[in-house]
Amino acid sequence: MRAYILESFESSPQMVDVDKPQPGPGEVLVRVAAVTVNPVDSAIASGDARGWLEYRFPVTIGRDLAGTVQEVGDGVWRFAVGDRVFGYIAEDHARRGSFAEYVVVPQDQFIVAAPPGLAHTDAAALGLAAVTATMCIDAVGVTESSVLLVNGATGGVGSYAVQIAKARGAHVIASARPGDEERHVRELGADEAVDWAGGGVAEAVRAAHPEGIDTVIDLVTGDPEQLAALCRGVLREGGSVATTLNAGDPALLGSITATNVWSAPEMERLELIAQLAGDGALRPPVTDVYDFADLADAFGAVGRGALGKIAVRLDGAD
Repeated sequence: MRAYILESFESSPQMVDVDKPQPGPGEVLVRVAAVTVNPVDSAIASGDARGWLEYRFPVTIGRDLAGTVQEVGDGVWRFAVGDRVFGYIAEDHARRGSFAEYVVVPQDQFIVAAPPGLAHTDAAALGLAAVTATMCIDAVGVTESSVLLVNGATGGVGSYAVQIAKARGAHVIASARPGDEERHVRELGADEAVDWAGGGVAEAVRAAHPEGIDTVIDLVTGDPEQLAALCRGVLREGGSVATTLNAGDPALLGSITATNVWSAPEMERLELIAQLAGDGALRPPVTDVYDFADLADAFGAVGRGALGKIAVRLDGAD
């Protein structure tokens, strides 16, 4: 089978031919139909993740996937051959990945049943980004009375955070430039859009909400002082922020509650996401689809800040 593999820190990932894995007891073999590219995939592929993630070479790159169960090992009861599944692979080390024609995963980790009728390329986009968005939403306690800023709303996690917050009845402010970005977030349900390009997000939000807003989900600010400045500029007393870039420093935030969110492929969250997508309450924000042979181009699109999610179709997939 073909797989996108990193052999060492001194090399770049390559598409290579390797042996197809075989499922052991309690494991399933999934024929991968589609994947999506996330910024974390780029970090792992470049070796930049070595500061926080152990590499066990050879490393197969990739986290998100959707496909069909091809074989099951002894003792498997959760899935049967032919089942359509989706999910994402994340362990405490880098080795197993989704950018391959086949992957073996434990039946009780990483994958759940895909919503009926959903294209593989859409199902593949439901993993890491949607799970991370639910974790951020829960961390700040979004309710129907919340006024929320999603900073970084045009990416994968942000696109889901906007939708989930709206489903909970919140008033959503999304950072987006005028044009395609603003259309994207408004189609997902954002009530307001603020242009981030000029650096005046805090001023624009405060001008529209002089008393301050309830919470921030920040997906783009890696500097703790910059995040603290944004939060102090927009949040009311006692507000809250969730950040995916480990930028929440309580010493800088005073009465603001900060949560540094670390995504994990929890089965309960994946099942909730499948239900929301199946009910039509959550739309996978796939904006472009590449062929597996053009995986490098998909990485390039993500690196340039593509809207929503970039999917990659393997041979014969929808």
